[in-house]
Amino acid sequence: MMEELKYHYKYPHPSVTTDCVIFGYDGTKLNVLLIERGIDPFKGCWAFPGGFLNMDETALQGAKRELKEETGLEDAYIRQFHTFTAVDRDPRERVITVAYYALVRISEVKGGDDAAKAQWFPLDQVPSLAFDHDKILRQALSELRRQIHFEPIGFELLPEKFTLTQLQHLYEVILGVKFDRGEFCNKMLKLGILTESEEKLTLGNKDVAILYQFNPENYNEMKEKGFRLEF
Repeated sequence: MMEELKYHYKYPHPSVTTDCVIFGYDGTKLNVLLIERGIDPFKGCWAFPGGFLNMDETALQGAKRELKEETGLEDAYIRQFHTFTAVDRDPRERVITVAYYALVRISEVKGGDDAAKAQWFPLDQVPSLAFDHDKILRQALSELRRQIHFEPIGFELLPEKFTLTQLQHLYEVILGVKFDRGEFCNKMLKLGILTESEEKLTLGNKDVAILYQFNPENYNEMKEKGFRLEF
């Protein structure tokens, strides 16, 4: 039980929550993890994992706690992108939410206590969401597309070892564009942030594809010089 605060404000003040937009890539489409609400308001509707902050945690700690509860992951990439403060965004009371997006490998998601009510949805099949979560999703996508030019966040969604074709398709899915195969591969290889693996991937036509890994050391060197990935 927390001690009564010596100094505290007597006027009404808002509650604070965190909401986490969890993105995962299934090899074909970008997906988001949604939770079916079991209570009112919006009972039976889909929403992002989130909840009220505990009194002894920061917003980031709260977001990481929610992420662990819903996916079983503790070290996933997570980034704060906006704070939503509309007065009427929650019909219960005045609630401010600090929003994060997380990038996870779907294959590593174990699911938490609410796994039975959690489901992955491709972006083109997301249902109408509770509260203002439709707006939160649009802004999360906008930030993801902006940030991919400054950080190699796409690698957080791919397997540890991947082909250039897989990398290209992921970037195309996130940015909603099509790249020339040769130009994309040349650009990525010239950056120096990929390391060729000794392993190869056998394709259906008996050809083999080179597998690559992200090289964080080379990326950190480039970042100090001002990294920006132009397409």
